[in-house]
Amino acid sequence: MNATLKNGNCIPFVGLGTYKIRGKEDVYRTLKVALQAGYRLIDTAAVYRNETEIGQSLDELLPVNQLKRSDIFITSKLGPKDQGEGNCYSACLKSLSNLGCQYLDLYLIHWPGTQGKKPDDPGQYELRLGSWRDLIKLQREGKLKNIGISNFLKHHIQELYDKTGVYPDVLQTEHHPHLVQTDLIQFCKETGIFYQAYSSLGTTTQDNQILTDPVVLEVSRKLQKSVSQILLRWAVQEGIGVLPKSCNPKHIQENIDIFSFQIPEEDMKLLNSLNRDKHYCWNPKDIV
Repeated sequence: MNATLKNGNCIPFVGLGTYKIRGKEDVYRTLKVALQAGYRLIDTAAVYRNETEIGQSLDELLPVNQLKRSDIFITSKLGPKDQGEGNCYSACLKSLSNLGCQYLDLYLIHWPGTQGKKPDDPGQYELRLGSWRDLIKLQREGKLKNIGISNFLKHHIQELYDKTGVYPDVLQTEHHPHLVQTDLIQFCKETGIFYQAYSSLGTTTQDNQILTDPVVLEVSRKLQKSVSQILLRWAVQEGIGVLPKSCNPKHIQENIDIFSFQIPEEDMKLLNSLNRDKHYCWNPKDIV
């Protein structure tokens, strides 16, 4: 199932996250299962250090699955060390080369700050603006189908638009029942930015407060769906994209099998009431 971006391009609602999936064998095995399960969006990043393995694996797996490059939506992201005009352009070309692609379906500025600079350094703004100008250029050159940002807040996004007149196509950010950034979601709706969630299932630590939340567990029991399916369906039902990550074949299949049921309105309200404004991953609030 796809969403339509403001430029008319389509993006799958469910994609495969590949954070911490490294090494050709693990990447190949995971992508093989994912493609067979129906995933058509693969999400990576320069800092994940797996672009080359993903590119090689897709090159081998697509023909086997009777798929073309155009059937797959590939996302990558700019590393914070490569922020800034010119640096961003070169880093994007490197990602294209690593993935063996002539174009990327989506390229994101991974973080509003620059590695090595203090969060309140006034130069942060100019560097990300330079990166954004590069993304606009790369999109016009046909190297990027869609452009966006990750972990940006409303003021970070508005600054880019004020200087360039171009809003992102996609915002990818942390989103789950304990972190519902209502104002940011509304801003994205008003400006036509597709809101895409990462860490929908919380953290990978043993103390995962989302997977053990009593309300989530109760909705899971009531609907006889896994906790992961409830969390992913909750987001998609709100029009938000999701990027579950797993190497487990059973979980990979389970995580995309969320379109055959709906969460009743009363249960959606319960899940929507769990917000704690709690970041379990990066919090960009200190980046000027």
